[in-house]
Amino acid sequence: MNREPQDIILAPVVSEKAYAENNLGKYRFRVLAGASKIEIKQAVEKLFKVKVVSVNTQKVRGKFKRLGRSSGMTSDWRKAIVTLAAGETIDFFEKV
Repeated sequence: MNREPQDIILAPVVSEKAYAENNLGKYRFRVLAGASKIEIKQAVEKLFKVKVVSVNTQKVRGKFKRLGRSSGMTSDWRKAIVTLAAGETIDFFEKV
């Protein structure tokens, strides 16, 4: 099954912890739930033209949310922490 890199990498994760790790060459992305580490690595290398050293993934469970009388759960999603080779950066994060 061939997937486009844009289909695998859904969005960057924007948080204080994510930005703190950018200095260490680690970047966090929201990724497709069924994507493998190899697919994630290839997608990041193709989209941002960088060398990826390792990929770690985590399943993030949805949280219970309430708004007035309505209540429900947010969706489960998958996070990828991508470590780049020394000296490599992703300009997208530097400009934000």
